[in-house]
Amino acid sequence: MIEELTLNAWPSLQTVVYDGWLLRFAEGYTKRSNSVSALYACNEHHLEERIAACESLYIEAGQDTIFKITPFGPPELDQILAQRGYAIADPSRVMIIERLSDVPAPELHDIKMEDSLSETWLNTMCEMNRIAGTNKQIAAQIMTSSKQKQAYFTLAVNGEPVACGLGVIERGYIGLYDIVTAEAQRNRGYGEQLIRHMLHFAREQGAAKGYLQVVQSNASANRLYRKLNYQESYPYWYRVLKR
Repeated sequence: MIEELTLNAWPSLQTVVYDGWLLRFAEGYTKRSNSVSALYACNEHHLEERIAACESLYIEAGQDTIFKITPFGPPELDQILAQRGYAIADPSRVMIIERLSDVPAPELHDIKMEDSLSETWLNTMCEMNRIAGTNKQIAAQIMTSSKQKQAYFTLAVNGEPVACGLGVIERGYIGLYDIVTAEAQRNRGYGEQLIRHMLHFAREQGAAKGYLQVVQSNASANRLYRKLNYQESYPYWYRVLKR
C-alpha cells in the first residue's frame, strides 16, 4: 500500500499503463516521476519483451530508461536489468512511523502552513534545493496535480525561513516530501522542529502513521528520522539505462 501512496503523493505529468506496470514521465525531473514502477509480479518469460517495450517509449520521449526496484515487482527484474547494462542509482529506503501520537510537540512556533502551493513556498523550496528554470515549473506542475490532501509548511526563525516541507495525507498516513533546511541553517535542529509540526498537524487531520523516502547515503537525514522513531520498512533503488 505504501508504494501506492507514494505514487499518488508525487505523481508524474503523464502515466502509461503497460500490462500492470506504470511508466511515468515528467520531462526528466526526479527519477520518482520518470521511471517504471513494476508493482506486481508477472510471467517471467515475458520480462525481456516488456523491458524492451518500456525502453522504446522512454527513448521516444528522449529520456533515460529508469526502473524503480522494490520488493514487490518480479524477483528476476533487477538481475535482468543488470545484464542489459542498467546501473544502480540512489539506493534508498522507505521508512514508517507507526504512532504519530508519540512525537513530541514542537518547541519553535513560527510556522506557516498553507493548504495549497503558493509562489512564496515554491520559491523558498526551490532556493533551498537549488532548483531553477524548467525544473521549477515542472515541480510546481507535479505538486499541483496531486489529488490528495496537501499541506505546505515553512518554519521561520527571526522572521526568516529556515526549513520547509510538503506533507501529503492519504488513508491515515502522512507522507513527507521536499524536506529541506537552508544551507546556512543546518545542524541546528530546524528540520526536526519542522517535521514535528507536520506530524502534529497530520494527527489533527486524523492521520495515525507516517512514511517517507530517503536516500541511504544521506546520513544526517537518516539519523534525524530514526530519532523521530521512523523505522525502515523496505529498501528500493533505481536501475538506469542511459540514452
